Amino acid sequence: LPILFPQQSGLYEYKIFGGLADCPPKLCADVYMDLNFRKQWDQYVKELYEKTYDGEKVIYWEVKYPFPLSNRDYVYIRECREMDVDGRKIWVVLAQSVSVPQCPEKSGIIRVKSYKQSLAIESDGKTGSKVYMYYFDNPGGMIPSWLVNWAAKSGVPTFLKDMQKACRNYSKST
Repeated sequence: LPILFPQQSGLYEYKIFGGLADCPPKLCADVYMDLNFRKQWDQYVKELYEKTYDGEKVIYWEVKYPFPLSNRDYVYIRECREMDVDGRKIWVVLAQSVSVPQCPEKSGIIRVKSYKQSLAIESDGKTGSKVYMYYFDNPGGMIPSWLVNWAAKSGVPTFLKDMQKACRNYSKST
């Protein structure tokens, strides 16, 4: 992707295809967009909130990293749209890092300055959802290869399982 990332970073870009049985797409999108609820089910959230700066809604998200690594934080914008594509309802979420002077870097936390995510959710034709996600970030610092491998192999499936469980519990908590 030379246009998006002009320098060879040596970092991975992730494309994830998955399914969430018994989680309809609107419910998945609602759970994904609900920041307050995410604090309850995502064990890696240290801090997460949305604020408006200069008329634009911006999200601040601090992610817990395992010891001895420093936590990472993100400042980003995102948007969710429900689309109709040839009679298929698809929920699309786009997110991208931004620089906001009112949200300066914090001591001891590494700011992820390059983050981009695209998410599409649609019905699986039954009672669940099909999910596609493209994800890239540059976590900065020195991340050991074992952690990168862990994130790719177990972190993503674990996230999907947690998300599925969160969907089942969503109506009970709201």
